[in-house]
Amino acid sequence: MSAAATEAATAANFTGIDFSATGKQLGYGHVVHSDNVHDGSVIPVPLARISSGPGPVALIVAGTHGDEYEGQILAHELIRELEPGQLQGTVLVVPAANSPAVRAGTRVSPIDAGNLNRSYPGDASGNPTDQVAALLHDHLLPQADFVIDLHSGGSNATYLPSTFIYRGPDEQSWQRKLKAVRALGLPYAMVVPELLEPGSLSSAGDRAGVLTISTELCGAGTVDRQALETMRRGMPRLLAGLGILAAAPEAAAQDAARAPEDPQWLELLPESSVTSTVGGLFEPLVDLGQRVLAGQEVARVHFIDELDRTPRTFTARTDGMVAILRRPTLVRPGTHLVQIAPELDIQST
Repeated sequence: MSAAATEAATAANFTGIDFSATGKQLGYGHVVHSDNVHDGSVIPVPLARISSGPGPVALIVAGTHGDEYEGQILAHELIRELEPGQLQGTVLVVPAANSPAVRAGTRVSPIDAGNLNRSYPGDASGNPTDQVAALLHDHLLPQADFVIDLHSGGSNATYLPSTFIYRGPDEQSWQRKLKAVRALGLPYAMVVPELLEPGSLSSAGDRAGVLTISTELCGAGTVDRQALETMRRGMPRLLAGLGILAAAPEAAAQDAARAPEDPQWLELLPESSVTSTVGGLFEPLVDLGQRVLAGQEVARVHFIDELDRTPRTFTARTDGMVAILRRPTLVRPGTHLVQIAPELDIQST
């Protein structure tokens, strides 16, 4: 497909957005689906485009999972507060990527049970979630020089407030990711294997050669005030470091000039997971951020119906820090109760 044809196809998939114009534009992408509710309409994927003209492009995505809220709030604030005159490039903001899930407050879409972060590169002719993935992958990702996918633990987990990055895909990309993590300034950074989830936006960005990082901003189905404040300080610093934010409000500019402390680097491994083999009531024996040793008791599951049965105890499989805790108390066999992440030594460069 020629460049002109690609631009025409992109324009046809969005309303209210002229991708060749400057200024602040608010519009939406089109997802077409016919059911009892959506027949004769589209499911809108909200999009803001804030541009001063030529320059680097940042794509900021939130609401991939509908019950992850810190990123959604941050995305809406950026849309309201960023102005073209502050930029030397373009910021694309998708505040509710899986909009049916956002409106329902659920991890996956209530329309097709689709998990957007397992759906890339998507299918423009597929179900609604596959269409959203294709919309971002085919039309927005190719425009971007940088992508940040804003996640939290959702209703099912609580994370340490972390930047979340895939290793690789090459040494130059890895070093650029480390620089972006340090600029964002979250207190923890979780490292996972290259292309960990093939259908994720992080994997799609790596395959496309676009600098891509993610976050895990606490969670528990609510908003962590401290994580949100850290992101409010870190995003202007990150965008300035990428050469996109030319002029920030005075307070943000002052904060952008202050280098944050290096995060605590952690690595999620296959042996990080402490997984229940029974159903019942989960009792954590450790706290988020606590350091534990392999073999240490970290969780119990109490049986609901067997009143005289001793709870099943579970132990850590590796030394490390409690990085993720299961949120709902009711669990079943196969539920990850705790994730223990060994600490990494990543030197500043």
